[in-house]
Amino acid sequence: MARAAGTDSKRVTAILAKLDEAYPNASCELKHENAFQLLISTILSAQCTDVRVNQVAQTLYKKYPDAKAFAYATPSELEQDIRPTGFFRNKTKSVMGASKAILEQFGGQVPRTMEEILTLPGVARKTGNVVLGTAYGIPSGVVVDTHVLRLSKRLDLSRNEDPKKVEQDLMKIIPQEKWIQFSHQLIWHGRRVCYARKPKCIECNMESLCFAKDKTV
Repeated sequence: MARAAGTDSKRVTAILAKLDEAYPNASCELKHENAFQLLISTILSAQCTDVRVNQVAQTLYKKYPDAKAFAYATPSELEQDIRPTGFFRNKTKSVMGASKAILEQFGGQVPRTMEEILTLPGVARKTGNVVLGTAYGIPSGVVVDTHVLRLSKRLDLSRNEDPKKVEQDLMKIIPQEKWIQFSHQLIWHGRRVCYARKPKCIECNMESLCFAKDKTV
């Protein structure tokens, strides 16, 4: 598939500058104290808001302070503890499986490479990118969540629908040193201005750079 029309290097540079201007302090909104907590919270965030995950996390990490506590939890009890995040049975299997793998294969530490982190149950590239980028500052790729997926299409940075292909498109046009911050900024923009329905185009500092068909006046 041909590259999206909006990927001219000058336009991409202008978009990055506007994002820096609007969201200079954008960061991951999942509250965490270490890489392990971020991993678990990211697994729990699938099909769930960060706000809800943060509410659950307030008590969750007091009850389960480390990988060992999660690995040997009582499944039915953990299911109830994370129930508000949805899909709690599958998430319990992922959380316990990932915790056991971290204990048994990685000496209790969340791995620092994409290749290794993808071996953990319940972990795909999005989760890997979140943890490696936010916890370790390693730009392994671009986090493509629902906001990044939607805004990449609106800004004509990718014509693909599949998150993996969108990530590959973005990695080709965004400088690697910007990958981590770009993801945070686009997610913030999607949550604050560029809504799925009725985006607040009048408040958007990228309005002049955007040619989306569903722009609002």
